[in-house]
Amino acid sequence: MLVLLMTACYQYEKPDKPKDLISKDKMVDVLIDVKLVASINTIDKEAIDKNNINAETYVFSKHNIDSLQFAQSNNYYSFYVKEYEEIYGRVKDSLEKLKDIYKDLEIKEEEEAKAKRKRDSIKAIEQIKDSLGIIKYQDSLKTNINIDSLSKTLLKNKLERVKLITPVSDTVFQSQ
Repeated sequence: MLVLLMTACYQYEKPDKPKDLISKDKMVDVLIDVKLVASINTIDKEAIDKNNINAETYVFSKHNIDSLQFAQSNNYYSFYVKEYEEIYGRVKDSLEKLKDIYKDLEIKEEEEAKAKRKRDSIKAIEQIKDSLGIIKYQDSLKTNINIDSLSKTLLKNKLERVKLITPVSDTVFQSQ
């Protein structure tokens, strides 16, 4: 049993460091793009096909690498588990941050769309009010008072029926 365990552990030889090993930073960038292209490919394969994009060659050409260089670098880093975990941890963190950025952007766009719908609704209501003959007045407190033509006529009639009274202070002074 011990011999089997020892031979299993030594089954894989340590890979030689490739001459053109992709740096950890660049490997993170490549893997992020690989994940993004894979996501697009599963979500909207038609867009990839429509634009004649080959996912693998796109990522490799973007980063000026070839498939052999990627495979050798990936094999090398995967042998060193801690380094590979570090690389994938950075990939995961970057994708999470990107996800948060797009989620925040989506929320902002929804809020802007909601505000625009509200402004458009208010504008449409104002246009309807104007077409009904509503007149806008402004009082001394600078607040808008909306009076339509029927209300204006009723208000005018009420004011004409009201008799003004003589102020009390005027009668007191006049009698002295």
